Amino acid sequence: MSRRGIFTFLGLLWLSTILLSGCNGQSSNPASVFVSTLQSDQAQLADQLYEEAWRTVQEEYVDGTFNGQDWASWRYRYRGKLRDVQDAYVAIGTMVASLNDEYTRFLQPRDMSEQSMSIDSRLYGVGIQISKRDNKLLVLATIDDTPAQRAGLMPKDQITHINGKETAGMSVEDAADQIRGEKGTFVTLSIKRGKAELSKRIQRDEIKIKSVFTKPLNDPRIGYLRLSSFISETMLDEMKEALQQLSSKQALVLDLRGNYGGLFSNAVEAADMLMDQGKIVFIVNREHDRRSFEAHPGTINAKPLVVLIDGGSASASEILAGALKDNHRATLIGSQSFGKGLVQKVNPLMNNSGINITISKYLTPNGTDINKKGIEPDIKVPFTEADYLAQRDPQLDRAVQYLRGFLN
Repeated sequence: MSRRGIFTFLGLLWLSTILLSGCNGQSSNPASVFVSTLQSDQAQLADQLYEEAWRTVQEEYVDGTFNGQDWASWRYRYRGKLRDVQDAYVAIGTMVASLNDEYTRFLQPRDMSEQSMSIDSRLYGVGIQISKRDNKLLVLATIDDTPAQRAGLMPKDQITHINGKETAGMSVEDAADQIRGEKGTFVTLSIKRGKAELSKRIQRDEIKIKSVFTKPLNDPRIGYLRLSSFISETMLDEMKEALQQLSSKQALVLDLRGNYGGLFSNAVEAADMLMDQGKIVFIVNREHDRRSFEAHPGTINAKPLVVLIDGGSASASEILAGALKDNHRATLIGSQSFGKGLVQKVNPLMNNSGINITISKYLTPNGTDINKKGIEPDIKVPFTEADYLAQRDPQLDRAVQYLRGFLN
């Protein structure tokens, strides 16, 4: 039943109960009957939401053992104990946490709305992607031309405090709630970077997610294309246009550094733009069945190619980088990528909520599982904090030097 159908049905139930109680003389306080019925209906909605979440995980989660537990035991664990949807949110979160999968998580309505805004290329905040590892809140990536990037935040920075509040034990969702806010307001982040401890006071702004950037290089024969994210619906059109604009160049640098990923389909189609043939990626479901995605004949740009990667290159970035590397279409330069070899699906639930579920894992064309391992570049070039502060880019410099060997 649709969300609208559920609320329509409950509304009719409230009305009939009040009228019947008033007519049969069994209640002298109609208001108390209304409150009681309202509470009952809220509990019913909570049970329905929890059941829907449980069933969705049961049907789609990649690990058929559900982290080695009896998944059926969760189904009725909270039956009769949930008073309203807030109780259901907590119960679903607890249930999902038992999977011990940081990427499978319940999305409250605010989170579903934010995800939709990301795909629509419109967000508000400071412009960072955060993650939790070993109970540490880390910056996974910064979005180009945002307050976070201008403030000098870097991938792998540990956020220890938000406005003076410790982040230890804080969920990613709670941290995100405290970091984002209205345009023009400020948030102070305490950062640990190696042994250094920094404080960043950052003014929030609208984050306009442009996925593709180009810039001139010192060698005019070489084109530069940066993909900052795969999440926007406009990303492929932006990339196609940029590749066509760079068609006169003799070689190309594709920069995936700090690109935390996005839509699976965008990664596959981006690889297809640069490959004339070959497998792009394998998807493996919980029955261990493999499905391959392959390139179609023809490319938008077939020039010599270097791909830049680093520890912020994750998920969809690793699909693209792995496809280009394994098919010998590009040389990878930089440092080891993040290592996220899992694919999630967003499943809408009632009450405008949802659940993000890991439904499969992926392998590179050579059959390599890169989850929690990452992709090793063909040529390792470090990028240090000193380089950043001095506005040097040794990885890009090495890419240009390498490509010059292919030019006339």
